[in-house]
Amino acid sequence: MPELPSAHIIVSQIREALTEDLGPGDLTASLIDASEISKVEVTCRERAILCGVAWFDEVFRQLDPGVEIAWHGHDGDPVEPGQLVCSLEGNTRALLSGERTALNYLQTLSGTATRARSYADKVSGTTAKVLDTRKTLPGLRVQQKYAVSCGGCVNHRMGLYDAILIKENHILAAGSIAAALAAAQALLPKVDCIEIEVESLVELQEALNAGAKRVLLDNFSLDQLREAVRRNAGKALLEASGGIDLETIRSVAETGVDYISVGNLTKDVTAIDLSMRFV
Repeated sequence: MPELPSAHIIVSQIREALTEDLGPGDLTASLIDASEISKVEVTCRERAILCGVAWFDEVFRQLDPGVEIAWHGHDGDPVEPGQLVCSLEGNTRALLSGERTALNYLQTLSGTATRARSYADKVSGTTAKVLDTRKTLPGLRVQQKYAVSCGGCVNHRMGLYDAILIKENHILAAGSIAAALAAAQALLPKVDCIEIEVESLVELQEALNAGAKRVLLDNFSLDQLREAVRRNAGKALLEASGGIDLETIRSVAETGVDYISVGNLTKDVTAIDLSMRFV
C-alpha cells in the first residue's frame, strides 16, 4: 500500500479546500435544523480504482467529528458500477456542507488512480515501469502522486528540489552535456537521482561517455529506442518520454527501456462519477 502524505498535510489541504467552498458559512445548509441527523450513501457509477479516503474523511472530521463513516473499500481497491463505496451518518448540515469538497477529492483522485491502473496494466509482463511527471493539477501534486501509486504506477521526482533532471535548456546554458553532468555529479552524494535528457542517439552516447547513470530519451521512435537499449547495454537506466499514450505504451515497453514517463497520468485526468444521496 502506498504511503499516505503526512496527516498535517492532509489537514492543511482540506482546511484550504473548505475555506474556498464555504467562505464565512454555508447559506443553504443553514436552512436545515441544526440538530437534524441524516444518513447518506456514496455509490460509484462506473468501474474505477478507489482513492482519496483520507481526504474524504478529513472533510467531515473538520466540519463535525461526530459524523460516522463506514467504508466498503480502501485506496487502491477496484469498484464496480453501482457499488456502495461508503455510508455516512451525522449532522445533516455537516453532511450537506462537506458533500462537494469530499466528492471532489474522491472523484479526482480515483480518476487519477484509475488512469494509472490502465497504464500499469498495459505494460504488465514487461520490465518497464510507468512514471508520473510534474504535470499535475495545480495544488494537487502530493495528492495525485499518491493516487498514481495507488493505481500501480511509480512516482518520479516530487518537484525541482528532490532530484536533478537536466533538460535541453540546462544543457544549452551549461555549454554541453558533459559540462552539465559534471556540475550535477559534483553534488553527489547529496542528490539521490541525476538524470539527463537527450534527443538523439549521438547525444545518448555523449551522455554515456560522460558517466550518465539515468537518461531520458525524448521523443525517440521505436527503432531508436531499441537501438538506444542496445547501445546502452545496461550502463544506465533508460526512460522513454514524449507523446506516449495507452495505444503506444505497450510497444514502447517492449523495446526494453526501464521507465516510461507519461504526463497524461495526471494532467488530463477525468473525475470518476460518484453519487452521494440521502437515504
